[in-house]
Amino acid sequence: MATGKTSRTFGWILMGLVMVGLVGFGSTNFGGSVRSVATVGETEVDANRYLRELQSEMNAFQAETGQRLTMEMARGIGLDQQVLARVIATAALEDETARLGISVGDEELRKRIVDIPAFKGVDGKFDRDGYTFALEQSGLTASEFEKSLRDEVSRQILQAAVANGVSTQPSYVDTLFGYARETRDFTWATMSVDRLSTPVPAPTDDALTTYYEAHPQDFTLPEIKVISYAWLNPEDVIPTITISDEQIRALYDERASEYLVPERRMVERLVFNTADDAQAAADAIAAGEKTFEELVADRNLQLSDIDLGDLPRDELGAAGDAVFDLEEPGVTGPHDSDLGPALFRMNAILAARDTSFDDAREELHGELAADAARRLISDMVAELDDQMAGGATIEEVAKSHNMQLGTLNWTAGDSEGIAAYDAFREVAEVVTTDDFPEITLLEDGGVFALRLDELQAPRLQEQAEVADAVRAGWDAEKRLDLLAEEARALIPQLENGESLSSLGLTEVIEQDQTREAFVEGTPPNFMREVFGMEPGSWRVLESSDNVVLVRLDAIQPAEQDSDDAKTLKANFATGTAQEIALDVENAFARAVQNRAGIELNRAVINAVNAQLQ
Repeated sequence: MATGKTSRTFGWILMGLVMVGLVGFGSTNFGGSVRSVATVGETEVDANRYLRELQSEMNAFQAETGQRLTMEMARGIGLDQQVLARVIATAALEDETARLGISVGDEELRKRIVDIPAFKGVDGKFDRDGYTFALEQSGLTASEFEKSLRDEVSRQILQAAVANGVSTQPSYVDTLFGYARETRDFTWATMSVDRLSTPVPAPTDDALTTYYEAHPQDFTLPEIKVISYAWLNPEDVIPTITISDEQIRALYDERASEYLVPERRMVERLVFNTADDAQAAADAIAAGEKTFEELVADRNLQLSDIDLGDLPRDELGAAGDAVFDLEEPGVTGPHDSDLGPALFRMNAILAARDTSFDDAREELHGELAADAARRLISDMVAELDDQMAGGATIEEVAKSHNMQLGTLNWTAGDSEGIAAYDAFREVAEVVTTDDFPEITLLEDGGVFALRLDELQAPRLQEQAEVADAVRAGWDAEKRLDLLAEEARALIPQLENGESLSSLGLTEVIEQDQTREAFVEGTPPNFMREVFGMEPGSWRVLESSDNVVLVRLDAIQPAEQDSDDAKTLKANFATGTAQEIALDVENAFARAVQNRAGIELNRAVINAVNAQLQ
């Protein structure tokens, strides 16, 4: 019964929210003599019902995304079909309740209505005028709403009857919990290829061909886009820019605080309530009774709380001369500060930094020239756009504006040259041979346009083209195979009392590892293999560049009776039961629809959709 009560309660909350949403929604009515978009059994699906549901979904989409959803867009994502399927499913259940004679009385209906928050006044009681107003705003009459509500309650009674009694068996929950939470203890070590003592034989032609045919992905060229581009980058324009000494001097003066930095000290300040408290603290430090850090801790402070950073003399106020007179880290004070008497600790001396105009000249010239180049290119964009819109080719645009003209064989992941720019890669990924070149801005202020000249499909290279790569791959695979054989040859010794350490390997012991655990240095399928082993058994697993020897030491079953386990299992059982109940409801709804039969009125459906254009 708990599931049924939850379902009914949720239904009434949902109905209340629907009514709140309907207030202010605006009167929407689909007139005409034909008012049904579909008939399910003996129950008609009112056109206004479909219209309201669809418009509500579109409004919800706009509220969530901030983007207006047109009817064309709604059709594109299948929203109209989803809404239609939902109202038909609801109508099928209502038809079934009518067939079974399930309904609620007027008194129960009245109780439901007066409990809906949207119909209550400021005093918290049912407001007849508010009820009428809300229905008028939603385009519903009282009789239409009350029928809809009566159908809703009846439908929930039917759904509760279908879903009630669905539960998850304890054995099912225990089995899944035990599978997910059991752990393994194991011991393992890696063997690298430099331990291989068996010589690698020379491969035969047949062996190389077999390897080549078994690894086509290693020898297949990716899709290649042959792209022509015109590129204007600020560095190409800088040589044409003239920067005057006056401009450089003005920027130097503007940045004086960066180039003329006075001597500074890294300082901490510990403030006290009174001068006597501050002096007592200074005396304690001088006598060796307290350290500065202990005084800070006594005040329940952290060093970060009192750190002033690096400051020049004039920003330290009355303590400035004393702090700057210190020739090495130390404590001085008490001194007055804007927060009261304080001790100051100097931690480091930062020498003055005086960068002359001549020393800064080259850096400032480069900055001004780069900025001017970016502005110059920005001013060209409109002209470049107009030229390309007029039919100019990339080659013509590049020639007229001294742009770099180039061609590259681009594949996804390339990041050399112009392909280092995100903007270029984004365009290159989506460009087709039907696209016209467009001027696009780059992150550094440059611009480019590109054209796809040819699209080369992925191609498996001939064995002769990749002979060296085939031989290298075969050699690597053969080394691992031989290494795995040598590792397996160690297992009898390990079973007779030797340990991984005694055999010269680095032994690693793992405990309580779950199925999802990641053990660094092991192959991707390592934990799956470990969980398939029997206690005491050894196994050799190949990785990309080594092999792993592993022994399963113990299987640790899941703790089924701890408080955490019981809570997790209870939550899982509840969630699973709800999912099963939902599946049962959906299956029942489909069966009802199939039994009742569905007739769609496409003309009315299209007319409703057209009204939302």
